[in-house]
Amino acid sequence: MELDVDLLTADGVRQAEGPKISGFPVATQDVALVVDASVPAAEVEVALRAGAGPLLESLRLFDVYTGEQIGADKKSLAYALRFRAADRTLTADEASAAREAAIAEAVARTGAAMRG
Repeated sequence: MELDVDLLTADGVRQAEGPKISGFPVATQDVALVVDASVPAAEVEVALRAGAGPLLESLRLFDVYTGEQIGADKKSLAYALRFRAADRTLTADEASAAREAAIAEAVARTGAAMRG
């Protein structure tokens, strides 16, 4: 690929802005939820995001499991939740409270149950 930088900056110099990166460490917590097979993973994700609050930096589905261990017409969705505060290091209690709030919202919205 070729890129004409002169053409890109012909109307003046522009400073590109990127995302702000926190210098504080991330707290990652996983959650596995069992839902009816008909419940879209995206619906569970929306509920988790809504419940987790502003400390949630990212959420990623990393496993989908179906099988007799969780029951017929059910599936297990496992998510990695990354929490971070811009101004401090989170305590384990803060990250756990955000995770629990996310789970509570997923249970309320989708009928999810913790796997295990």
